[in-house]
Amino acid sequence: MSRLFAGTPWDRPPTCDRCGQLESACDCPPSVEEPAAVPPEKAGVARLSLEKRKKGKLVSVITGLSLNPGQLVDLAALLKTRCGVGGTCKDGEIELQGDQIARAEEVLKSLGYRTRR
Repeated sequence: MSRLFAGTPWDRPPTCDRCGQLESACDCPPSVEEPAAVPPEKAGVARLSLEKRKKGKLVSVITGLSLNPGQLVDLAALLKTRCGVGGTCKDGEIELQGDQIARAEEVLKSLGYRTRR
């Protein structure tokens, strides 16, 4: 009887893409370094605004933060969780569903960000 993943990449131990050795025995330097985290006080001023979209939907938009994309996505996830709403992060902006300006401002200030409405 054969195994379910026999002969597939999940059956073989992972290897390095550059040297071909097992990852545990690979001596290659890391290819991509994590960008340095931007502390909240140096990230700029978070500008909060309220926009009206199609069919009268309100969206809270947070702009003006100079964070790398990974940090922006993490901040958006935290804001969505703390505000209890859905939202997205695109084009360097964080969008939260509904009028969440007051809650988002509280959360950002508690994290150390400067805010402006």
